[in-house]
Amino acid sequence: MKNGRNTDGKFSDGNLGRPKGSRNKATIAIESLLQGQAEALTQTAIAKALDGDSIALRLCMDRIAPPMKDKPVVFPLPQMLDAMDASEAAGSVLSAVSDGTITPIEGTRVMGLIDSYRRTLELTEIEQRLQVLENSNA
Repeated sequence: MKNGRNTDGKFSDGNLGRPKGSRNKATIAIESLLQGQAEALTQTAIAKALDGDSIALRLCMDRIAPPMKDKPVVFPLPQMLDAMDASEAAGSVLSAVSDGTITPIEGTRVMGLIDSYRRTLELTEIEQRLQVLENSNA
């Protein structure tokens, strides 16, 4: 055993590793060096960005307007009450992609949602049918 670990590299019984909430020594050291300098560093980055430094500009813009991870997709989609309605919904997605309302990637994602919902509707319908059969045979 070395550093409280067994031959597999796992902590031995009774040794849970670093306590919850404890922090890395390097992180603590860096924070102590930067403490009180945040405003000056920010002003320097802004000044460099305004002078045309592209890296500083990107850094500032990422803080002002971070890149969107995902955005809502808005287009008309018919209500799906049963699994048969999925084909109409899929047609709406294809129309939205073809007229440029949504991108093909967005369309693929929406089609995946439609398919998942269709399967949920099918499973619910099967469950209801099974219950009716069980109740009628009981």
